[in-house]
Amino acid sequence: MSSVTNGDAQPSVIFDSLPYYDNELEQYPILKEKVDRELAREGKPPPSLHPNVPPEPTLFANNPMLQAELERVSNHRLLPPLDSTRYQLPAPAALENEEEWQAALTNARAQLEHQKTRHINLALLQQYGPNAWRIHNYLNEATAKNIENALEELKNLMTEVNRERKNFQTRLGTQLTSLETRWTELISSILQIEMANVALEVEIDRLNKREVELAAAL
Repeated sequence: MSSVTNGDAQPSVIFDSLPYYDNELEQYPILKEKVDRELAREGKPPPSLHPNVPPEPTLFANNPMLQAELERVSNHRLLPPLDSTRYQLPAPAALENEEEWQAALTNARAQLEHQKTRHINLALLQQYGPNAWRIHNYLNEATAKNIENALEELKNLMTEVNRERKNFQTRLGTQLTSLETRWTELISSILQIEMANVALEVEIDRLNKREVELAAAL
């Protein structure tokens, strides 16, 4: 059991279990069966959360596109198929229709500009891509290393906390065992004294009766 002080308020008491000391469940398996039966009898926890638990935040509240994508992924819906007609050059259905030829020509020009853009992007990627990728990998490795170091520090901190808990509980367990043994000895002494008092009362009653008998005989 420990206490935590919040500013000027009264220290709040934190009740901690003593798993390093209380090992009755391991020593007496029947106790574990009784505990399991009691836990099964209690049923499931209430569906409502604790009042101090904050409500679930709404993700991407200011971005409808990302919110719709999150909803799609949550509902396990597939992405809509790509529109492949953008990358095709269909001929006009009616060869005598000038408007269809104009639309086909516009589409061909758009496809040509798209291919030019792809060539430019590929040239830029070939020129600057390797170094950009190396820098990206270097940053990722540095981030991963920092995360691993933070994880190792947390593991060491957790080990230290568990070690302190074990030492603290072992020390308290020794005191509890000593106090329990002392309590048992005191209870035993009290019982012995009570038994001795009962024996003395019986002996006093016998002597009183004997005194009365002797007085009557005289």
